[in-house]
Amino acid sequence: LTDKDIEYFKSILAPSAVSQDEEDLEAFNIDWLQKYRGQSKLVLKPSTTEQVSKILKYCNDNRLGVVPQGGNTGLVGGGVPVFDEIIISTVNMNSIRSFDAVSGALVCDAGCILEVLDNYLAERGYIMPLDLGAKGSCHIGGNVATNAGGLRLLRYGSLHGTVLGLEVILPDGTILNNLSTLRKDNTGYDLKQLFIGSEGTLGIVTGVSILAPKRSKAVNVALLGLSNFDQVQAAFKRSKDELSEILSAFEFFDEASIGLVKKHLVAGRNDPLESPHPFYVLIETSGSNKDHDSEKLNNFLEGLLTDDIVQNGVVAQDTTQFKNLWAIREGIPEACSKAGSVYKYDLSIPVPMFYQMVEDMRARLDKEGVLGEDKDVSCVAGFGHIGDGNLHLNITAKSYSEKVTNIIEPYVYEWTAKHAGSISSEHGLGVFKSPYLHYSKSPSMIQLMRKIKDMIDPNGIMNPYKYLP
Repeated sequence: LTDKDIEYFKSILAPSAVSQDEEDLEAFNIDWLQKYRGQSKLVLKPSTTEQVSKILKYCNDNRLGVVPQGGNTGLVGGGVPVFDEIIISTVNMNSIRSFDAVSGALVCDAGCILEVLDNYLAERGYIMPLDLGAKGSCHIGGNVATNAGGLRLLRYGSLHGTVLGLEVILPDGTILNNLSTLRKDNTGYDLKQLFIGSEGTLGIVTGVSILAPKRSKAVNVALLGLSNFDQVQAAFKRSKDELSEILSAFEFFDEASIGLVKKHLVAGRNDPLESPHPFYVLIETSGSNKDHDSEKLNNFLEGLLTDDIVQNGVVAQDTTQFKNLWAIREGIPEACSKAGSVYKYDLSIPVPMFYQMVEDMRARLDKEGVLGEDKDVSCVAGFGHIGDGNLHLNITAKSYSEKVTNIIEPYVYEWTAKHAGSISSEHGLGVFKSPYLHYSKSPSMIQLMRKIKDMIDPNGIMNPYKYLP
């Protein structure tokens, strides 16, 4: 990075959009978990598609590595530099471009905050098809780039289905304008799919067209306490049978997870179940008729209690209770972070084997003598989305250490591969998981991914040292 480079960027951007201030750079160089730290000396904050195009063309011509960054809420080190790459932040690209109240097609800048978009749609009777714990700070462009999943995937599917079109800047500055609002378009390769989940390695998403569903008029939430994981599976199977079209979330967490929330967060004071249970399930239904939905949910819960599938349960009676129940589930990642350094693993596992991973990991850490209140690892918690087989395994420790890391890895990936799972369900690969890609993808698939990367980004400037082994 030279003075000439800085002068060029200053010639195309506003003075406030070119930052070399060390204090400002600190927040952009460190990831959310404070696990990865880059050494970038420059943050650029473009506000238009054309500015991003000029930045990338210049960086490509001069072989300058770049890291696209949204809200910096990622958990695999994908949004911060590995070395001194230039950070391109989408923070100033936050305009809603259009919304069609008939079709539900929303077109917006990549830097729009997810919760802001959801609130905008709520006023118009619609809802964003994804919901994350980080919704108050994550950007929709980053959500698309990482193919974020979250709490609504069971009902609305993944971004591969709900994203209608994208505007992407390629490494050479080419503006790929595919901001379609059409549900159906069978003309050639569906190029937008290449960039959904590509984690900024092929280009920078600057605009998103997404299909927003109608917001449900009637929403119910129930929290259930269960004795074993077989009961969790039985409850899930029955929920699909009896709640079917109104089932919008089926979330699971164990006693260790809620224990951390109770210890570290205000939300933990709102546990409505009188006594602790080994397992918990949070069920949400959403539909158009409150009386109909409430009757279905109450009959479903009554059947679970009668058949001894659940031991206790409560249904939210008002908006406050609704928010309190969700706050317990959504607060688990934050509670884990407050308990110490966290080893986070985001895995797709066949539901019958879902919790076996947590039990086997606990046993392994205990056998190695590192698990216990006064030892290196204090807690192993399991939670996640039963509805799509996504387990979040969180291991809280005094600090990140080579000793503990070597006990966990690559065992966690070997176990996942052995049980036909995926080593990354919704957090992506970043710098954290790229060396382990072979546990989920065959050599021929990785080779084809490399060819695509080399073709679109021959100079390797886009988010280098990540994603591919």
